[in-house]
Amino acid sequence: MDFQIGIIIVAAILGTAIGFFLKTFQVRQTNLKLKEEGDRILLDAKEEAREIKLQAKDEMLKAREEAEGEISRRRAEVSRSEDRLQRRHDQMDVRAERLEKREQSLNKRQSALDRKGNELERMETEAREKLEQIAKLSSDEARDYLLKDVEKEARDDMARIIRQIEAEAQDEGERRARKLVADAIQRVASEHVVEVTSSNVTLPSDDMKGRIIGRNGRNIHSFERAAGVDVIVDDTPEAVTISSFDPVRREVARRSMERLVLDGRIHPAHIEKIVKKEGKEVERVIREAGEEAAFEAGVPGLHKEITKKLGRLKFRTSYGQNQLAHAVETAKLAAVIAAELDADVEVAKAGALLHDLGKAMDHNVEGTHAQIGAEFVKRYGVNPRVVNAIASHHHEAEQESVEAVIVEAADAISGARPGARRESLEQYLKRVRALEEIANTYEGVKETYALQAGREVRIFVQPEDIDDLASIQLARDISKQIEETMQYPGQIKVTVIRETRAVDYAK
Repeated sequence: MDFQIGIIIVAAILGTAIGFFLKTFQVRQTNLKLKEEGDRILLDAKEEAREIKLQAKDEMLKAREEAEGEISRRRAEVSRSEDRLQRRHDQMDVRAERLEKREQSLNKRQSALDRKGNELERMETEAREKLEQIAKLSSDEARDYLLKDVEKEARDDMARIIRQIEAEAQDEGERRARKLVADAIQRVASEHVVEVTSSNVTLPSDDMKGRIIGRNGRNIHSFERAAGVDVIVDDTPEAVTISSFDPVRREVARRSMERLVLDGRIHPAHIEKIVKKEGKEVERVIREAGEEAAFEAGVPGLHKEITKKLGRLKFRTSYGQNQLAHAVETAKLAAVIAAELDADVEVAKAGALLHDLGKAMDHNVEGTHAQIGAEFVKRYGVNPRVVNAIASHHHEAEQESVEAVIVEAADAISGARPGARRESLEQYLKRVRALEEIANTYEGVKETYALQAGREVRIFVQPEDIDDLASIQLARDISKQIEETMQYPGQIKVTVIRETRAVDYAK
């Protein structure tokens, strides 16, 4: 029994010792693992810190390079600005020297003119004395004789005016017949047309022209291919010109160029993207313009394709008159006339609004714009009387209704009213030059100016050669020659100005 107890005690002691040693071994193993894990984490942290430090150095170097590049660019811009300012300063100095020389020259000429004026006054006095001796008439007697002659001519002019008044009285019946048309124009009261399609694009500086052209012209070629226009880069300062026979393509190109210049990113891929985007935008503008025109003219229910074609007239002009504004104005005039004549107002308005729709078609379509427009609207079920009004407004087809006649009359009124269409520049210049040449052929005329688009001629005469009575006679003679040799609308005002100056110097 004691032996067994001893064995148990010894076993317990051995188990305790073995458990202690095992626990101690486990603790050592755990500490070793923790130490290894801590060493590994420390190494990873050191490695990560080294990478972060290298990355920070790279970013710092990159930022320093960018800052140095920006500083260099700014310095270059400042240098160019200083060069431009210096050139302008030099140009101002040159201009100041020229003005000073010109002022000296003018002073010399003024002195010479003063001497010549004094000499002419002396010669005039001597000539008047000799003329009185030869004619055996005093100045007062000669003036009385001239006044009698002028009075006789004035009576002739009065008789001519009386005959003119009688002719106007005979035309009173015709004017009353035109009262209906006059009332229609007054009730519409459209403003004068001044809208002109522009093909110029303003640039912020001439340096932008080089970016538009691109290396070896790749940017400008890409733009021309994408937009279907010609881009003209010439010596015009800070501007480029866009040329195309198609006004819609020209508008798309103009918007695209402005967008590219504003954006600053000009390369082939971006050019194609912008042109497509602006093309969609112009299509939206065209659609909205057609819908707005139909609403303003009071012609609802048009097919969307018709309103789309109608909106294209927003970018077309005829003799300076916007075609879409002309169409709306014609529709309003036709509505007023049709209401006065008890005709179908809706048919007249629709025919007048769509009468020039053929001008919005593509250029490769054969036929006149009246025929093309009539065929187009006929495909979309428009009233046959409206189709006939469109086809016959230039007498290319027979007018089958009174509404067709009204559309023709409204079209003529809108195109012929004052200010609706501009005269061609060549005809205007010819008339102005002819007026000035007529006045310059008379003796004593110093300067002649045609003003108010050729409606007035202002003539400055030499006071030594033309007196007050002679100036009145000169105005009549020039007026008569203009009436006999020129054709012009309305009347032309002839103004003769005789200016006398007394100059003296305090010494």
